[in-house]
Amino acid sequence: MSHRLQAALPAVVFIAFFICLLLLPVDQAKAVGLPTITFGVQDANTPGQVSSALQVLFVLTILSVAPAILLMTTCFTRIVIVLGFVRQAMGTQNMPPTQVILGLALFLSFFIMSPTINRINDEALQPYLQEQLDQPAALEKALVPMRDFMFSQVREDELTLLTQVTMDSAPVDKNDVPTMTLIPAFMLSELKRAFQMGFMIYIPFLVIDMIVASILMSMGMMMLPPVIISMPFKLLLFVLVDGWNLVVGSLIKSFGV
Repeated sequence: MSHRLQAALPAVVFIAFFICLLLLPVDQAKAVGLPTITFGVQDANTPGQVSSALQVLFVLTILSVAPAILLMTTCFTRIVIVLGFVRQAMGTQNMPPTQVILGLALFLSFFIMSPTINRINDEALQPYLQEQLDQPAALEKALVPMRDFMFSQVREDELTLLTQVTMDSAPVDKNDVPTMTLIPAFMLSELKRAFQMGFMIYIPFLVIDMIVASILMSMGMMMLPPVIISMPFKLLLFVLVDGWNLVVGSLIKSFGV
């Protein structure tokens, strides 16, 4: 596991690589390199200067949403939703904190996505850095592993729905499905699976709440909130069955890892 985590550490580099590939003009990919930011005010007298200024402005604008866009094409959505359901089902309010849940979801995402990230590194990033591929070819090579991962997780119903809405004719194979159609279908599939797993997680905690509420009503303790009594029993059950191990293991296995 540690080996796969170490292999997934360059994920930040890949995010920057994708952003730069999308923003850099094709005719300047090799000559200019990645755009840089300089401080100062000067007149733009040539179209090239205007284009560079617009590139920098576009980079600063898209940086705020680019990580979220990339995370939506990974397993992060399912993981963070399921972990949120676990916290709500136990009724522990903000325990574990949101930062802990997000951090755990990110590291689990790096672990699960490490084969895909390694393929992007071997097939797209390294050839591009060694100037063996130009920008369009590198971007096309980088999209192939991501599309393969999304196709392995997307459900047929969601994919059919999105293709019927966005395409005039039914696709013959995977290559006919545009990436902009595949991404929302993949996200809908992840949401559906996450809520299914969340429902299964809620059931044992709901049973504990019902048992505690019935006992309190039979004892005539109507004014005592059942949540106060049931929370220690929920935590005890979660610890005895090694809940975090079961939840994380189920999440990893749900992606076929």
